[in-house]
Amino acid sequence: MTWTSPSSQAPYRQLRRPTTDRMVAGVASGLGRYFDVDPTLVRVVFAVATLFTAGAALLAYPVMWFLMPEEPADAPAWPQPAQGPPPR
Repeated sequence: MTWTSPSSQAPYRQLRRPTTDRMVAGVASGLGRYFDVDPTLVRVVFAVATLFTAGAALLAYPVMWFLMPEEPADAPAWPQPAQGPPPR
């Protein structure tokens, strides 16, 4: 069995609204970062879902805006640069 120390693992993903890459409130940008897709794709999917659900998906946006915490001002840039193995 292989065991890795917690320090060698990448930090877990957090669903947060970024302060820099946003158009309205950062919901689509935060979802894009979390799922590792382009935020524009998330916005398009959101618009199409709004059309197909007769506007019900539009109600989800303010709910997510309220529930998703905002990213701290001192958060690292995204995407984080690839890190090599930890020093020994």
